[in-house]
Amino acid sequence: MRKLFGHPDSGHAYKVRLFLSVAGIEHDYEVVDIWKPRDQRSAEFQSVAPLGEVPVLIEDGQAYAQSNAILLHLARSTGLWGGESSQRMNACEQWLVWEANKIGMCLPQIRSYEKFEKEALLENALPWLKARYESDVATIESALSHGQTWLLAGAEPSIADFSVCGYLFFADEAGVDVPLNVKAWLNRLSNLEGWQHPYQLLA
Repeated sequence: MRKLFGHPDSGHAYKVRLFLSVAGIEHDYEVVDIWKPRDQRSAEFQSVAPLGEVPVLIEDGQAYAQSNAILLHLARSTGLWGGESSQRMNACEQWLVWEANKIGMCLPQIRSYEKFEKEALLENALPWLKARYESDVATIESALSHGQTWLLAGAEPSIADFSVCGYLFFADEAGVDVPLNVKAWLNRLSNLEGWQHPYQLLA
């Protein structure tokens, strides 16, 4: 049995629930109030969350934390969305490591500033983050600019797609532009059976 802890504002939690939803994997789901101090969150969540953050996936009594690590576990254990071969898994791993230090770092911070914490960034931080975003989204645009449907070659998406899209469905809230090929890719993701917007899927 699986249980996922998440929150509608977490693009990281979204990555994991998107995998589970598109794969049709049954699981329980609980919203964690990430705006409460960590010591005021549910006792169950505190007992299983090693870093006090969402997402956390419980599977057969074992807790898995950090979104990209959870995606790698799920792909390996199910053989889906990149887990079909060692070659695809290796390619996924490269994208997931890239995402964590690139768009998965800058875009959530920009969105947080624009939506929640207007005074929370140092004066020069926002221009730096936006420059990082422009560089990172250009990398994704380039990867999709030669008629490639998904980030990895093939007819099916992978955890590379689920990871990288995590916060791009919040791009409007961050006030950033999304280039044409990335928009088309997000549209393809939104047409997958089981897809929902983060605010629906994580409600």
